[in-house]
Amino acid sequence: MAVIEISGLAKRYGERVVLDGVSLSVESGEIFGILGPNGAGKTTTVECVAGLRVPDAGRVSVLGLDPRTQRDAVRRALGVQLQESQLPDKLKVWEALDLYASFYERPADPAALLRDLGLDGHRRTAYAKLSGGLKQRLSIALALIGDPKVAILDELTTGLDPHARRETWRLVSAVRDRGVTVLLVTHFMDEAERLCDRVAVIDRGRVVALDTPGGLVESVPTAANLEDAFVALTTEGNVS
Repeated sequence: MAVIEISGLAKRYGERVVLDGVSLSVESGEIFGILGPNGAGKTTTVECVAGLRVPDAGRVSVLGLDPRTQRDAVRRALGVQLQESQLPDKLKVWEALDLYASFYERPADPAALLRDLGLDGHRRTAYAKLSGGLKQRLSIALALIGDPKVAILDELTTGLDPHARRETWRLVSAVRDRGVTVLLVTHFMDEAERLCDRVAVIDRGRVVALDTPGGLVESVPTAANLEDAFVALTTEGNVS
């Protein structure tokens, strides 16, 4: 069953076309990846899904709800961690979770999230003093505090060292194991191969390919891995 359906999504800023007829669907219980070069429209797509940006044309449905006209209901069903997420430097970990929990009628148990995500020992640590990996753990916790059915995670591992990246991958898999459908935006091919059940490749505002990571590799005869397939499928890879 599709929990997210996007059809003909379009968005432009002046003369700049950001989304040009994006269509895709995300099935219940999967980790669905969105890949694309910088500026391809990945973040704008998920912002439209979350109701944070209004498309010029097209349709978005989240669990049968319209983010434009049923924003509050969508907000209750979604957990969102966006690329630019930032918290006040002095805000402590437990304070952040307590604050976000207050936004929901029936939030998840903050103490359980702290424990499950390995943050219990850092509950009194200020945000500015957290390592990059711990900040991302907190981002995941904040995305889950509303006990959502769907989580949007945008460029979650950018700037992390290899150990922190792999730990974050484990946490993303654990989110899915909680019964949460995950929409994952990334530009790391190994991350998409490791985590995603299916992947949409967006280039210049259009979906140019959609398949399993293995299926995308098989679709390009010269590709040995997902990165090879990505380069061949996107505009930057087709420049002569």
